[in-house]
Amino acid sequence: MNDTTAPTGVIEHHDPHTLVIEDNVRPTAPITPAFVQSIRENGVLTPVLARRGSDGTVLVRAGQRRVYAAREAGLPTIPVYLVEADDVTAERIVQQMVENDQREALSDADRAAAFQQLAFEGLSVTAIARRTGTKTREVKTALAVTGNTTAATAIQEHALSLDQAAVLIEFEDDDTARADLIQVATTDPAQFAHAAQRARDEKTRNTIKAIAEAELSARGYEILENDPGYYDTQYIRLSELLSADGERVTVDLIKAVEGRAAYVRVYTDGEPSISYFVSDPTAAGFHRYDNGGSSNKGPMTDEQRAERRTLIANNKAWASAETVRREWLTTLLSRKTLPKDTAVVIATGLTLHRQAISTATRDGNELAHQLLGIETSGYFQADKLTALVQGSPSKALHVALAVVLGACESVTSKQSWRYPTTSDAAYLTQLAAWGYSLSDVEMIVTGTTQRNTTAGADDAESEPTNENEDQR
Repeated sequence: MNDTTAPTGVIEHHDPHTLVIEDNVRPTAPITPAFVQSIRENGVLTPVLARRGSDGTVLVRAGQRRVYAAREAGLPTIPVYLVEADDVTAERIVQQMVENDQREALSDADRAAAFQQLAFEGLSVTAIARRTGTKTREVKTALAVTGNTTAATAIQEHALSLDQAAVLIEFEDDDTARADLIQVATTDPAQFAHAAQRARDEKTRNTIKAIAEAELSARGYEILENDPGYYDTQYIRLSELLSADGERVTVDLIKAVEGRAAYVRVYTDGEPSISYFVSDPTAAGFHRYDNGGSSNKGPMTDEQRAERRTLIANNKAWASAETVRREWLTTLLSRKTLPKDTAVVIATGLTLHRQAISTATRDGNELAHQLLGIETSGYFQADKLTALVQGSPSKALHVALAVVLGACESVTSKQSWRYPTTSDAAYLTQLAAWGYSLSDVEMIVTGTTQRNTTAGADDAESEPTNENEDQR
């Protein structure tokens, strides 16, 4: 049998108990009582696909659920479509995948396992995609999943999608992150993209932190797990110390001091922020700076600490959500057909968001270019957005929408969730109406969830803090 010729044969009726089921891409064939009752009352309406073995045995290639249900229903015979077919594994798998997808679709786990079998049989990614009517990207993703023990186990145990399982590969060495992602995927899948991006960003911050700590440790610094704070008596912050000459103590002055220590935090900008300490300033020839108590008003209260933790967590969540949101917008603008109300949204943007659009346009609207996947126009260059419209008039609506979306994006920041504006709320609400899944921190802006109070809390990226707050 070649790739382009469908099998032809004859229909015969056989006792379902005499049929032998070939190995199947679907590892299990669950049949419900309702399915058995339907078979009992109506019989098998669509013949199962089979071939005759060399010993005369009828081997069922596709239709195992109908065979099992017919046996349980007590049917004397069922229709069997017998074709001339060999027992080549790849051919069998392809036929079973197509037959199953035309009836009760295979799960992503079943499809991934089938693609893996086809790859083992020597089929290329392109051939698998062509033979099974699947996109090449999906086949590649499936093979990546089945080739990774962590992802392959997860997709079988938790019924994840291929894309969700593929994300787990990034966190195969992080049991906590992986468990959190599986929890989101199985309980609130609309939030999976946000959870995945937060996990990626946290992983990046931890990597940056580890590199900075290793470098400091090599220079003889003790690495602190938490920021000691101003009222700690074991470690004194450099900003509180003066040298014997009355000068502020700098990092250069503690290069050889015994008991020097450092605490590293990494904020949403991805840059490590290092606080330096010494454990015995007197032995080092330093003394504490007395500023009359004007800057330190005492330890934070429990409420203030809780507010600060919320502030830091939400700032990080906003940065992650921004990445997900802009990737979603890029995908939206890459579609041939935009939402039906695009013209209305553009007109609304030109009025409701006119200030943002004015500022963004004056500055070249860099985000509009990014969302469309083109380089930003240089100061002395012709506008590339104009060139795009002139070269592809059908893209005019896409460009206009990108200008509005880019402008709206340019005025959002971590301050948006702290101080929501009507225009920001309208913008995110529109995206949600188009199918974008708002993250929890974005819902604060739209008012669809209760806003966490942060009034009076220090900015999450201010230095230094007043208490032992782990801001990683």
